[in-house]
Amino acid sequence: MVADSKGKSDISFAGTFASSAFAACFAEICTIPLDTAKVRLQLQKSAVAGDGVALPKYRGMLGTVATIAREEGLAALWKGIVPGLHRQCVYGGLRIGLYEPVKNLYVGSDFVGDVPLTKKILAALTTGAVGIAVANPTDLVKVRLQAEGKLPAGVPRRYSGALNAYSTILRQEGVGALWTGIGPNIARNAIINAAELASYDQVKETILKIPGFTDNVVTHLFAGLGAGFFAVCIGSPVDVVKSRMMGDSTYKNTLDCFIKTLKNDGPLAFYKGFIPNFGRLGSWNVIMFLTLEQAKKFVRSLESSRA
Repeated sequence: MVADSKGKSDISFAGTFASSAFAACFAEICTIPLDTAKVRLQLQKSAVAGDGVALPKYRGMLGTVATIAREEGLAALWKGIVPGLHRQCVYGGLRIGLYEPVKNLYVGSDFVGDVPLTKKILAALTTGAVGIAVANPTDLVKVRLQAEGKLPAGVPRRYSGALNAYSTILRQEGVGALWTGIGPNIARNAIINAAELASYDQVKETILKIPGFTDNVVTHLFAGLGAGFFAVCIGSPVDVVKSRMMGDSTYKNTLDCFIKTLKNDGPLAFYKGFIPNFGRLGSWNVIMFLTLEQAKKFVRSLESSRA
């Protein structure tokens, strides 16, 4: 992904980190409306009205986007963009920037040949867990801002913005609250990171062995789509639990959230928002990896000219 077929990085860690953070931030800006729709769908619970079940407010990806835009304005679709960019600068830079060094650590300095898929998965699990352990506060603030919908007249919003959210949570809930949902968040991001990075690495490696394919935009496009598909299929259940824990403080812990969601909303609740999640992760991965590959080329040329 960020190295040659033998897994040896050809640009510095600083260059990889900067390229990764830039690519992740650009993808975030392009796709956060879908992420906002996904969060709203995941936080939506079955509501009982009299003897029947009330119709859900949000229905489907496009319906949710349309409802938010109509009731709250287009700008509401970009709620959470500031902490989202904070998150991508830290998490995106760490999880991708550390992937090659950690992968090389697991295979050993003398390793020659294609890195086994198991080592790629292990490396991505590691960097995903480390990255989100550092970036969890940014994820928490992003979800809380996205979760807040249209309020009745006269009811103030909990937070006026990202910085206000950080300070309010610190003041009212304590430092530890910034790491609310850290369990499911580590699980979710480690798993999704493994699905994204390891699958992108493996799919790209496989495609490049097919006659006629080269390391170009078409290869990056197919590998990015594969990474997004694997990520959403594998990560949806923990993603739902993470969003619910961060958006609703009534849950005691990860297991409590899982059991209550299963009991109250059924097993399909863990795949709520699947279409917007795939739309989000599929497009996010394509944009991010295409941007990353170009950013790395630029950084590589800069570093080569200074050598």
